[in-house]
Amino acid sequence: MALTVVLPMAGLGTRLRPHTWSKPKPLVYVAGDTILGHILRGFQQLPPQDVHYVFIIGYLGEQIRDYMAREHPDLRVTYVEQPEALGQSHALYLAREHLHGPTLVLFADTVLETDFTFLANGPEEGYIWVREVEDPRRFGIAFLDDQGYVTRIVEKPETTEHKLAVVGAYYFPRGEDLAEAVSEQLARDIRTRGEYYIADAINLLLEAGRLRLKPIRVTEWMDAGTPDALLALNRYLLDHGRANTAEALRPGIVVIPPVYIDPSAEVTQSVIGPYATIGPGARVEGSVVRDSIVAHHAELTNVILTNSLIGRHARVQDSRGVFNIGDHSRVASASLA
Repeated sequence: MALTVVLPMAGLGTRLRPHTWSKPKPLVYVAGDTILGHILRGFQQLPPQDVHYVFIIGYLGEQIRDYMAREHPDLRVTYVEQPEALGQSHALYLAREHLHGPTLVLFADTVLETDFTFLANGPEEGYIWVREVEDPRRFGIAFLDDQGYVTRIVEKPETTEHKLAVVGAYYFPRGEDLAEAVSEQLARDIRTRGEYYIADAINLLLEAGRLRLKPIRVTEWMDAGTPDALLALNRYLLDHGRANTAEALRPGIVVIPPVYIDPSAEVTQSVIGPYATIGPGARVEGSVVRDSIVAHHAELTNVILTNSLIGRHARVQDSRGVFNIGDHSRVASASLA
Protein backbone atom coordinates (compact mmCIF):
# COMPACT_ATOMS: atom_id res chain seq x y z
CA MET A 1 0.00 0.00 0.00
CA ALA A 2 1.29 3.47 -0.90
CA LEU A 3 2.37 5.92 1.77
CA THR A 4 -0.01 8.87 1.99
CA VAL A 5 1.80 12.15 2.68
CA VAL A 6 -0.54 14.94 3.76
CA LEU A 7 0.78 18.49 3.48
CA PRO A 8 -1.55 21.14 4.94
CA MET A 9 -0.61 24.45 3.31
CA ALA A 10 -3.71 26.63 3.32
CA GLY A 11 -2.38 29.26 5.74
CA LEU A 12 -2.00 32.89 4.70
CA GLY A 13 1.67 33.08 5.73
CA THR A 14 1.16 36.51 7.29
CA ARG A 15 4.55 36.51 9.03
CA LEU A 16 6.29 36.33 5.63
CA ARG A 17 4.55 39.27 4.05
CA PRO A 18 5.07 41.05 1.70
CA HIS A 19 6.22 37.90 -0.13
CA THR A 20 3.05 35.93 0.65
CA TRP A 21 0.74 38.61 -0.71
CA SER A 22 1.51 37.27 -4.20
CA LYS A 23 2.33 33.60 -3.60
CA PRO A 24 1.62 30.90 -1.02
CA LYS A 25 4.31 30.37 1.59
CA PRO A 26 5.43 26.95 0.26
CA LEU A 27 6.48 28.65 -2.99
CA VAL A 28 8.79 31.17 -1.34
CA TYR A 29 12.29 30.80 -2.79
CA VAL A 30 15.29 29.71 -0.70
CA ALA A 31 18.66 28.07 -1.50
CA GLY A 32 17.88 27.34 -5.13
CA ASP A 33 14.37 25.93 -4.71
CA THR A 34 11.01 26.61 -3.13
CA ILE A 35 10.28 25.63 0.47
CA LEU A 36 7.97 22.96 -0.95
CA GLY A 37 10.70 21.70 -3.28
CA HIS A 38 13.08 21.21 -0.36
CA ILE A 39 10.38 19.31 1.56
CA LEU A 40 9.66 17.01 -1.39
CA ARG A 41 13.36 16.24 -1.67
CA GLY A 42 12.98 14.30 1.56
CA PHE A 43 10.94 11.70 -0.35
CA GLN A 44 13.01 11.49 -3.53
CA GLN A 45 14.45 8.09 -2.56
CA LEU A 46 10.95 6.59 -2.67
CA PRO A 47 9.53 5.50 -6.04
CA PRO A 48 6.91 8.08 -7.10
CA GLN A 49 4.25 5.37 -7.45
CA ASP A 50 4.73 4.44 -3.78
CA VAL A 51 3.71 7.86 -2.45
CA HIS A 52 0.32 9.57 -2.68
CA TYR A 53 0.52 13.26 -1.80
CA VAL A 54 -2.50 15.09 -0.45
CA PHE A 55 -2.08 18.87 -0.57
CA ILE A 56 -4.55 20.92 1.45
CA ILE A 57 -4.48 24.32 -0.24
CA GLY A 58 -6.19 27.65 0.25
CA TYR A 59 -5.20 31.22 -0.65
CA LEU A 60 -3.46 31.30 -4.05
CA GLY A 61 -3.63 27.51 -4.15
CA GLU A 62 -3.79 27.46 -7.94
CA GLN A 63 -0.12 28.44 -7.91
CA ILE A 64 0.65 25.22 -6.04
CA ARG A 65 -1.17 23.23 -8.73
CA ASP A 66 0.75 25.01 -11.50
CA TYR A 67 4.09 24.55 -9.74
CA MET A 68 3.57 20.81 -9.23
CA ALA A 69 2.43 20.27 -12.82
CA ARG A 70 5.49 22.12 -14.08
CA GLU A 71 8.22 20.97 -11.66
CA HIS A 72 7.02 17.59 -10.37
CA PRO A 73 4.71 16.10 -13.01
CA ASP A 74 5.70 12.56 -12.03
CA LEU A 75 4.24 12.82 -8.52
CA ARG A 76 0.71 11.67 -7.69
CA VAL A 77 -1.06 14.56 -5.98
CA THR A 78 -4.63 15.04 -4.78
CA TYR A 79 -5.73 18.58 -3.92
CA VAL A 80 -8.20 19.49 -1.18
CA GLU A 81 -9.47 23.05 -0.77
CA GLN A 82 -9.66 24.62 2.69
CA PRO A 83 -11.53 27.88 2.08
CA GLU A 84 -11.61 28.89 5.74
CA ALA A 85 -8.63 28.36 8.05
CA LEU A 86 -10.11 26.89 11.24
CA GLY A 87 -7.06 24.91 12.29
CA GLN A 88 -4.98 21.83 11.55
CA SER A 89 -7.63 19.23 12.32
CA HIS A 90 -10.19 21.11 10.26
CA ALA A 91 -7.85 20.81 7.28
CA LEU A 92 -7.45 17.07 7.91
CA TYR A 93 -11.20 16.66 8.31
CA LEU A 94 -11.72 18.11 4.83
CA ALA A 95 -9.20 15.56 3.51
CA ARG A 96 -10.58 12.65 5.56
CA GLU A 97 -11.64 10.53 2.56
CA HIS A 98 -7.98 10.38 1.49
CA LEU A 99 -6.65 9.33 4.90
CA HIS A 100 -6.18 5.58 4.66
CA GLY A 101 -3.33 3.19 5.21
CA PRO A 102 0.12 4.41 6.30
CA THR A 103 -0.17 8.20 6.57
CA LEU A 104 2.36 10.93 7.27
CA VAL A 105 1.16 14.43 8.14
CA LEU A 106 3.83 17.05 7.52
CA PHE A 107 3.29 20.79 7.79
CA ALA A 108 4.60 22.67 4.79
CA ASP A 109 6.43 25.49 6.55
CA THR A 110 8.98 23.24 8.22
CA VAL A 111 12.11 21.62 6.81
CA LEU A 112 13.44 18.63 8.75
CA GLU A 113 16.71 16.77 8.41
CA THR A 114 15.38 13.25 8.86
CA ASP A 115 14.93 10.01 6.96
CA PHE A 116 11.36 9.24 5.98
CA THR A 117 12.21 6.30 3.72
CA PHE A 118 11.56 3.67 6.42
CA LEU A 119 7.88 4.62 6.26
CA ALA A 120 7.64 2.89 2.89
CA ASN A 121 7.55 -0.40 4.84
CA GLY A 122 4.35 0.67 6.61
CA PRO A 123 5.49 0.34 10.25
CA GLU A 124 2.72 -0.61 12.65
CA GLU A 125 3.67 1.89 15.35
CA GLY A 126 2.96 5.58 15.14
CA TYR A 127 5.78 8.12 15.16
CA ILE A 128 6.10 11.77 16.07
CA TRP A 129 9.16 13.91 15.33
CA VAL A 130 10.42 15.99 18.26
CA ARG A 131 13.28 18.15 19.46
CA GLU A 132 14.31 19.56 22.83
CA VAL A 133 13.74 23.32 23.17
CA GLU A 134 14.68 25.88 25.78
CA ASP A 135 11.24 27.49 26.12
CA PRO A 136 8.45 24.93 25.61
CA ARG A 137 5.66 27.48 26.13
CA ARG A 138 5.72 28.38 22.43
CA PHE A 139 5.24 24.83 21.13
CA GLY A 140 3.24 21.65 21.30
CA ILE A 141 5.02 19.44 23.84
CA ALA A 142 5.10 15.63 23.96
CA PHE A 143 4.80 13.91 27.36
CA LEU A 144 6.35 10.43 27.59
CA ASP A 145 5.81 7.38 29.80
CA ASP A 146 8.56 5.27 31.37
CA GLN A 147 8.87 3.18 28.18
CA GLY A 148 9.43 6.30 26.07
CA TYR A 149 6.04 6.35 24.35
CA VAL A 150 3.93 9.49 24.05
CA THR A 151 1.08 9.69 26.56
CA ARG A 152 -0.31 13.08 25.48
CA ILE A 153 0.54 16.30 23.68
CA VAL A 154 -0.02 19.69 25.27
CA GLU A 155 -0.15 22.82 23.12
CA LYS A 156 1.83 25.74 24.53
CA PRO A 157 2.05 24.56 28.15
CA GLU A 158 2.24 27.14 30.92
CA THR A 159 5.16 25.42 32.68
CA THR A 160 8.66 24.68 31.40
CA GLU A 161 9.73 21.34 32.89
CA HIS A 162 8.78 19.34 29.77
CA LYS A 163 10.82 20.47 26.76
CA LEU A 164 10.21 17.89 24.01
CA ALA A 165 8.68 20.00 21.25
CA VAL A 166 6.67 18.49 18.40
CA VAL A 167 8.15 19.69 15.10
CA GLY A 168 5.21 19.25 12.75
CA ALA A 169 5.54 15.66 11.47
CA TYR A 170 3.29 12.74 12.49
CA TYR A 171 3.03 9.17 11.20
CA PHE A 172 -0.12 7.06 11.63
CA PRO A 173 -0.19 3.35 10.70
CA ARG A 174 -3.87 3.79 9.78
CA GLY A 175 -4.97 7.06 8.29
CA GLU A 176 -8.54 5.88 8.92
CA ASP A 177 -7.94 6.25 12.67
CA LEU A 178 -6.81 9.83 12.19
CA ALA A 179 -9.87 10.56 10.02
CA GLU A 180 -12.16 9.23 12.75
CA ALA A 181 -10.34 11.20 15.44
CA VAL A 182 -10.58 14.56 13.66
CA SER A 183 -14.26 13.84 12.89
CA GLU A 184 -14.87 13.19 16.60
CA GLN A 185 -12.89 16.28 17.54
CA LEU A 186 -14.99 18.54 15.32
CA ALA A 187 -18.23 16.87 16.40
CA ARG A 188 -17.33 17.52 20.05
CA ASP A 189 -15.93 20.95 19.20
CA ILE A 190 -12.62 20.28 20.96
CA ARG A 191 -10.47 23.35 20.44
CA THR A 192 -7.31 24.84 21.90
CA ARG A 193 -7.22 28.63 21.92
CA GLY A 194 -10.09 28.68 19.47
CA GLU A 195 -8.52 26.37 16.87
CA TYR A 196 -8.75 22.70 15.99
CA TYR A 197 -5.25 21.38 16.65
CA ILE A 198 -4.06 17.95 15.53
CA ALA A 199 -2.68 17.46 19.05
CA ASP A 200 -6.23 17.15 20.40
CA ALA A 201 -7.12 14.53 17.77
CA ILE A 202 -3.99 12.56 18.65
CA ASN A 203 -4.87 12.76 22.34
CA LEU A 204 -8.26 11.20 21.57
CA LEU A 205 -6.50 8.25 19.92
CA LEU A 206 -4.02 7.91 22.78
CA GLU A 207 -6.75 8.02 25.43
CA ALA A 208 -8.72 5.34 23.59
CA GLY A 209 -5.66 3.09 23.26
CA ARG A 210 -5.91 3.18 19.46
CA LEU A 211 -2.41 4.52 18.85
CA ARG A 212 1.07 3.80 20.16
CA LEU A 213 3.21 6.82 19.40
CA LYS A 214 6.99 6.74 19.53
CA PRO A 215 9.14 9.90 19.35
CA ILE A 216 11.89 10.34 16.78
CA ARG A 217 14.35 13.02 17.79
CA VAL A 218 15.72 15.38 15.17
CA THR A 219 18.71 17.68 15.48
CA GLU A 220 17.76 20.11 12.72
CA TRP A 221 14.29 21.60 12.59
CA MET A 222 13.94 24.77 10.55
CA ASP A 223 10.84 26.88 10.49
CA ALA A 224 10.53 29.02 7.38
CA GLY A 225 7.73 31.20 8.68
CA THR A 226 9.47 34.56 9.19
CA PRO A 227 12.09 36.57 7.26
CA ASP A 228 14.78 35.84 9.85
CA ALA A 229 13.88 32.14 9.88
CA LEU A 230 13.96 32.01 6.07
CA LEU A 231 17.45 33.54 6.00
CA ALA A 232 18.58 31.07 8.67
CA LEU A 233 17.17 28.22 6.55
CA ASN A 234 19.02 29.60 3.53
CA ARG A 235 22.28 29.57 5.49
CA TYR A 236 21.71 26.04 6.73
CA LEU A 237 20.84 24.62 3.31
CA LEU A 238 23.79 26.29 1.63
CA ASP A 239 26.04 24.84 4.31
CA HIS A 240 24.55 21.36 3.82
CA GLY A 241 24.73 20.47 0.18
CA ARG A 242 22.47 23.01 -1.56
CA ALA A 243 25.21 25.43 -2.65
CA ASN A 244 26.64 25.39 -6.16
CA THR A 245 29.69 27.52 -5.43
CA ALA A 246 32.00 25.83 -7.95
CA GLU A 247 29.47 26.15 -10.76
CA ALA A 248 28.70 29.74 -9.76
CA LEU A 249 32.22 30.95 -10.50
CA ARG A 250 32.39 33.12 -13.61
CA PRO A 251 34.63 35.91 -14.97
CA GLY A 252 34.23 39.37 -13.50
CA ILE A 253 32.74 38.44 -10.14
CA VAL A 254 34.02 37.42 -6.72
CA VAL A 255 32.26 34.51 -5.02
CA ILE A 256 32.60 33.99 -1.27
CA PRO A 257 31.21 30.53 -0.44
CA PRO A 258 28.78 29.15 0.16
CA VAL A 259 26.41 30.54 -2.47
CA TYR A 260 23.78 29.41 -4.91
CA ILE A 261 23.67 31.26 -8.24
CA ASP A 262 21.20 29.91 -10.75
CA PRO A 263 22.86 29.13 -14.11
CA SER A 264 20.41 31.46 -15.87
CA ALA A 265 21.22 34.45 -13.65
CA GLU A 266 23.35 37.26 -15.10
CA VAL A 267 25.95 38.48 -12.60
CA THR A 268 28.64 41.01 -13.54
CA GLN A 269 31.22 43.08 -11.62
CA SER A 270 29.83 41.94 -8.27
CA VAL A 271 30.75 40.26 -5.01
CA ILE A 272 28.37 37.45 -4.09
CA GLY A 273 28.36 35.73 -0.71
CA PRO A 274 28.71 34.34 1.73
CA TYR A 275 25.24 32.83 2.12
CA ALA A 276 23.72 34.46 -0.95
CA THR A 277 21.13 32.88 -3.22
CA ILE A 278 20.54 34.37 -6.68
CA GLY A 279 17.49 33.01 -8.48
CA PRO A 280 16.66 32.12 -12.09
CA GLY A 281 16.77 34.99 -14.56
CA ALA A 282 18.01 37.46 -11.95
CA ARG A 283 20.37 40.26 -13.03
CA VAL A 284 23.02 41.57 -10.65
CA GLU A 285 25.44 44.31 -11.74
CA GLY A 286 28.04 46.24 -9.76
CA SER A 287 26.70 44.98 -6.46
CA VAL A 288 27.60 43.25 -3.20
CA VAL A 289 25.13 40.62 -2.00
CA ARG A 290 25.65 38.67 1.19
CA ASP A 291 23.38 36.70 3.50
CA SER A 292 20.43 37.40 1.22
CA ILE A 293 17.93 35.76 -1.13
CA VAL A 294 17.28 37.31 -4.53
CA ALA A 295 14.33 35.65 -6.24
CA HIS A 296 13.45 35.00 -9.88
CA HIS A 297 14.06 37.81 -12.41
CA ALA A 298 14.94 40.40 -9.78
CA GLU A 299 17.35 43.14 -10.85
CA LEU A 300 20.08 44.66 -8.67
CA THR A 301 22.23 47.55 -9.91
CA ASN A 302 24.88 49.26 -7.80
CA VAL A 303 23.58 47.98 -4.49
CA ILE A 304 25.04 46.58 -1.27
CA LEU A 305 22.66 44.08 0.35
CA THR A 306 22.87 42.11 3.56
CA ASN A 307 20.23 40.10 5.46
CA SER A 308 17.75 40.88 2.69
CA LEU A 309 14.86 39.24 0.86
CA ILE A 310 14.21 40.46 -2.67
CA GLY A 311 11.03 39.26 -4.38
CA ARG A 312 10.41 38.12 -7.94
CA HIS A 313 10.79 40.79 -10.63
CA ALA A 314 11.75 43.34 -7.96
CA ARG A 315 14.24 46.05 -8.86
CA VAL A 316 16.76 47.68 -6.52
CA GLN A 317 19.29 50.25 -7.69
CA ASP A 318 21.80 52.71 -6.23
CA SER A 319 20.96 51.58 -2.69
CA ARG A 320 22.52 49.91 0.31
CA GLY A 321 21.20 48.33 3.48
CA VAL A 322 18.76 45.68 4.66
CA PHE A 323 15.69 45.16 2.51
CA ASN A 324 12.59 43.00 2.63
CA ILE A 325 10.63 43.75 -0.53
CA GLY A 326 7.98 41.74 -2.29
CA ASP A 327 7.40 40.80 -5.91
CA HIS A 328 7.45 43.57 -8.55
CA SER A 329 8.63 46.18 -6.02
CA ARG A 330 11.01 49.07 -6.81
CA VAL A 331 13.65 50.67 -4.58
CA ALA A 332 16.17 53.32 -5.57
CA SER A 333 18.61 55.66 -3.82
CA ALA A 334 17.74 54.56 -0.29
CA SER A 335 19.97 53.82 2.67
CA LEU A 336 18.64 51.62 5.45
CA ALA A 337 21.98 50.54 6.87
